[in-house]
This record gives sequence, structure tokens and C-alpha cells, in this order.
Amino acid sequence: MTTPPGPGDGRLDPTLSAIMSERRQLINLAYRLLGSLADAEDVVQETYARWYARSPQQQEDIESPGAWLTKVASRLCLDLLGSARARRESYVGEWIPEPLPDRTEWINGRSGGTTADPADRVTLDESINMAFLVVLESMTPAERVAFILHDVFRYSFAEVAEIVGRTPAACRQLASSARRRIRASRAPATPAVQRAEIVREFKEAWAAKDIEALIGLLDPDATAIADGGGLVSAVLRPLEGSEQIARYLVDLAGRALDLTILERTVNGQPGVVLQLADVTVAVMAFDVAGDRITHIWAVRNPDKLRPWTTLTRAAHPGWPKPKPSS
Repeated sequence: MTTPPGPGDGRLDPTLSAIMSERRQLINLAYRLLGSLADAEDVVQETYARWYARSPQQQEDIESPGAWLTKVASRLCLDLLGSARARRESYVGEWIPEPLPDRTEWINGRSGGTTADPADRVTLDESINMAFLVVLESMTPAERVAFILHDVFRYSFAEVAEIVGRTPAACRQLASSARRRIRASRAPATPAVQRAEIVREFKEAWAAKDIEALIGLLDPDATAIADGGGLVSAVLRPLEGSEQIARYLVDLAGRALDLTILERTVNGQPGVVLQLADVTVAVMAFDVAGDRITHIWAVRNPDKLRPWTTLTRAAHPGWPKPKPSS
């Protein structure tokens, strides 16, 4: 193994470079498995900690460090998914996956690999949209890991089996079951341009407090779900029906007079960001079928808005940093 360079000697350890180059891949994988960027970062940090806990000889004995890192991260995610279900039973209100801002790195995944089941393969950009992540939440941990590793990141079932601890045939069945869930939840595809226009019209109707326009943009059976995590105010149960949702939104806009409604890309699709005094207080993702909005997911939990807070500070360099908690 290459000897790590000394301080200031100007040399880059090629092994270290190769190991660190896997970080984005691991974050991509862990986020899709967990639906939480914060948890994904914790998993990747623990994965690297386990790598560097190994002796130089043990590291050198690993034929493919990237595969080793993926296996460790995936197993950590599998364990975390099991405990997450118990944690979410005590979560205040509804739990929604953490929304991601518009960053192309989130749709960069593994290149190459198996090309089996091409008709069922989901695209990497599709695998981060909110509707997709919500369906993943309905799967068992093993289903989710097998499906994401095989159908999204293109690992063979032999590789998946080694990670999940089951036979390749069992992993194939897990992925097949997950695939059926995905297909059953899919609405007819709406062209991207039309989807963006519908969200834009929604934003304008909301800003204008136009109840009738909002009702016309919402499917009669639309559902709106909010996630405050018990840290901020949010409706604790889903809102059902276009009229109920529209009236709630208009009432909200009437009470928050300085509310700013912005169009933003959320998890790779058109969405809306709400700001009060330039502070992001909610991020909303949408599912659209035909010319109507069928689902709205509004994340208000400030712990899940951390990437959006970072973006706000980047846009406003003079923005004060948060005070450290005492």
C-alpha cells in the first residue's frame, strides 16, 4: 500500500484519493436507502471510520476498496432501516423523506454493471423524486436494499445477496416485490414542461389566495401531508380533498402576511419553497397526474431543511450563522 504522504510534501496518496472518490457514490446510495441526507452522511462517516480502523495490511488485502465500502455502507443502512421503523412510531405527526435541492450530483450513480430487467429499470433521477421515496418507505428493509442496489445502482443479484445475507434467488424475489409496489403506485406520466406549468400556476394561485383556482389545480381526491417533526407547527394528519387543501393553504397565506412563495427544484422535480424573512420554513414536493396535483408533501421539520438553509446563506453571504445551541 502506498505510504501516506507527510505534511506539506505535495504528494497525493493515490489509494486515499481512490477511497475518497467513492464518497459521492456512497452518499447517493445511502440517501436513496434511508430517505435522509443527515442519516446518509452519518452512515458514510461510519463506513470510512471502519475502513481506517483496519491495519494497512488489512486494507491492502481488500481487492476492491470501492466494493468493500459499498458493502459496509449498505449493511449499515439495512440495520438503520430496521431501527428507523421503531423510531418513526414515536415520531410526532407524519414522516416525509428529507427533500433535496437542485444539485446534479444527486442523480449521478454507478456506471456500468448489469443490464438485466431493462424494462423495469428506474432511472437515477426518478429514484430521488418524492413520490418514489415515499413508496420506498412502504417496503421492508430487505426489499428496499435489494431493489435500490439492483434496479437503481445496477449491482448484480450475486453482489446484492452478499450484502443482504440472502441467496441471489431470494434477492431477485425481493426486488420483484418492490418493483410491483413501484408499478402499482405510478400515475400516468405527465410531461416535465406541463408538470412545471401546473406547479407554477399553483404557486401563483396560492400567492393570490385564489381558492377556486387552487381547487381547479388539485385532484378532487388530492392528499396533502406535512412533516413538522414536533419541532414546528404542522397539521398532524393528512388533508384530504381539493377544497379542504385549498382552504387551508389560503388561510395559511392570510395568516403569514410576509410569506414568500418561490418555485424551486425539489428532488429533481418542480416544487415550492416557503420563506419568511429570507429563512426557508417549508419545502413542498408534488405528484402530478394528467393536469391535476394528486399529492403534496410539505416538509417543515427544520432538521430536514438544513441543505436549504445552506443554500440561503450561499445566496446571501452576509446572512448570520445560527447560534450554537447551549
